[in-house]
Amino acid sequence: MSDDDTKITPEMQAELEQLAAMADEDIDLMDPDVPEVTDWRGAVRGQFYRPVKKPITIRVDADVLAWFQAQEGPYQRRMNAALRDYMNRRRR
Repeated sequence: MSDDDTKITPEMQAELEQLAAMADEDIDLMDPDVPEVTDWRGAVRGQFYRPVKKPITIRVDADVLAWFQAQEGPYQRRMNAALRDYMNRRRR
């Protein structure tokens, strides 16, 4: 892919500016082939949310680490879940 493939042409820029000036309701009316979603019962909140992970070094007691590692599945994920649960309870 060359740089030319990723550049916004003056025509594209003009169209983007037109869209930015429009109300959402007016944009929705532009494409009648796209059906309006009225039933959200099957929707899952946060389905595609992925929190940013940051690598750290932490010292924990050997028995705590051994317990998490002895459980099924990735122990770092469980430790993170335990810390998140603690954080959420403290926020209340």
